[in-house]
Amino acid sequence: MSGAQIGQRKTKIKEQTKKIYMNTGDYISERTGLLLVDPYNDFLSEKGKFWPKTKEVAEKVKLLTNLKSVVDAARQSGIRVFIVPHRRWEPGDYAHWKHATARQLATAEGQIFAKGAWGGEWHPDFAPQEGDVIIKEHWGQSGFANTDLDQQLKQHGIEKIILIGMLANTCIESTGRFGMELGYHVTLVKDATAAESWEAMHASELNAPTFAHAFLSTQELLAVLPPAASLSLR
Repeated sequence: MSGAQIGQRKTKIKEQTKKIYMNTGDYISERTGLLLVDPYNDFLSEKGKFWPKTKEVAEKVKLLTNLKSVVDAARQSGIRVFIVPHRRWEPGDYAHWKHATARQLATAEGQIFAKGAWGGEWHPDFAPQEGDVIIKEHWGQSGFANTDLDQQLKQHGIEKIILIGMLANTCIESTGRFGMELGYHVTLVKDATAAESWEAMHASELNAPTFAHAFLSTQELLAVLPPAASLSLR
């Protein structure tokens, strides 16, 4: 296949998938939940242990600005925020596990998101507020696996989930896939997340149409969120 043919094929795929990516429907406040994944200092703060790995991508997509825009807009719209945190490392974690992954072992070695340490605290711009729901910490990548996320969403009447936070190709993708399997409408926000490389970001974008119902930019999402509400659900 020639370079021109490859280019034409990519354009066709992009046009076809755009229709899928824009399958937003109505984001009714009472039925929509914003999932803010892993808003720790180690991920989002300049002095965080993981920030140097994602800095290039994060700064290019304006991650922090977009995260704040989405969180603020969701709160104003009356959409409930669910904090979906990773396990905060403690001494002994994974020490006797039979099948710990390389990433889990690296987390333990680097003491990333350590409990009781600054890196394991919420980034000040994304700390939980009254009415937010803090989900039990996940050990792997999915915010659903071995946590109360599904239970909390169902009990709050949530049918659509909007995912933002870190990392695009790990926790965001895994949580989104799991959510789709459980019957939720899944929205990804492509510039309210980041990854360790552009290759990883591209991989997450290629995988998006296999499970997500909408794949939007921050501005596209803000345009379809409901107007400011009375916040009676709090």
